[in-house]
Amino acid sequence: MTPEDHPGSQAYRQHGDDPFTPSAPTGQGGAAAGHAASSHEPRGPHNPGGPSGPDGSKAPDDEFLLGEGSGRHAEGRRRKKRWPRVLAGVVVFVLLAVAGVAGLVWQRQSSYNGNIDRLPGTMPTGDRPGPNVTGTENWLLVGSDSRAEMGTTGEGRGVWKPGQQRSDTIMLLHLPADRSKAYIISFPRDLWVDIADYGNQKINAAFSFGGPPLLIQTVENLTGIRIDHFGAIDFEGFKAMTDALGGVEVDIAQSVYDPARKVYWKAGRQKLDGEKALLFVRQRYNLPNGDFDRIKRQQAFLRALAQKAADSGTITNPLKLDRFLTAFTKSISVDDKVSAGDLRSLALSLRNVRASDVVFMTVPNKGSAMRGKQSVVLLDQTKGKALFEAVRTAKMAEYVQRYGGVNKTGTVS
Repeated sequence: MTPEDHPGSQAYRQHGDDPFTPSAPTGQGGAAAGHAASSHEPRGPHNPGGPSGPDGSKAPDDEFLLGEGSGRHAEGRRRKKRWPRVLAGVVVFVLLAVAGVAGLVWQRQSSYNGNIDRLPGTMPTGDRPGPNVTGTENWLLVGSDSRAEMGTTGEGRGVWKPGQQRSDTIMLLHLPADRSKAYIISFPRDLWVDIADYGNQKINAAFSFGGPPLLIQTVENLTGIRIDHFGAIDFEGFKAMTDALGGVEVDIAQSVYDPARKVYWKAGRQKLDGEKALLFVRQRYNLPNGDFDRIKRQQAFLRALAQKAADSGTITNPLKLDRFLTAFTKSISVDDKVSAGDLRSLALSLRNVRASDVVFMTVPNKGSAMRGKQSVVLLDQTKGKALFEAVRTAKMAEYVQRYGGVNKTGTVS
């Protein structure tokens, strides 16, 4: 079931002449020049009566090509000589430019890798689902709802403070073996699940109770999908990345007020700087469909961020690209099994994936319900089983063809 399948939810749509040779003179001056050229042609096999040098000896042809009045033949010879110099200059410039960019990447890659925080003991121990289909890869991505002024992920800050943080955003990134697509499956934070040693709870409580290992274990037990790697980013990291790109644009379907943060969002296309982006992805109250609309906002923002990062204006601008990669790598934490080589290989394998190749969806559910005094979201067991089986068996393309997914930019509430 996709986000738009939920009752009241809105499907969204994101919205001749040689250029290096001066023109020949015309008019009277041109005629004079032409006459001069005809009377001073250089000596050669076709002009045995050519001029002599100062001492009366016959001058070499090249000497006259360098003097005044050498005419059309001299101009042609100069033109032929100029082309190799121009071509050599272009080649040297291109080589220097390529070497400069390559040098930047080579010099900076160790810095980027050093920015990324590795989390020891992230993956759970004990019984886990079997290995995935060869070549496929599954990442559990988490956005923390920490209210700290400083981010809590990246640069060795630590991703988890027991009892103080819940995972505000939970997404499963599934990469097929051919890397032709990327599938991002959102889990509602209020999804009612069984958490080992804690019983039935909202899924985001697992992160608060036991950090990444318990959250991964909970997702694996729910889906039967083996998680290969874990990645976390505090929402503060969104600010830095957004500002590094000069802002991103999203479409808002209808005007809405956020009472928690006292922000009024006007309908239409909006450009978000880092601060506004953070407010945008975190609003929950007063949205027509609550957390389901917030999920759509988060997906829309991630798509806009990816589109802007992949834009030619970013990729071809070394300084802008460096600012974005620096902000990105300083904002994330990954499990300690992810090496610099793994990240390089992953980036290379995804080089042909465009924003339009990213398919978003939400775990199939039956909507909201009450459990005691808690408002929770109930999993649609039948449809959920079909989705999880498609991930396990690497048949997501067939699943999307049958059930659909959101793979275009959309308008959000």
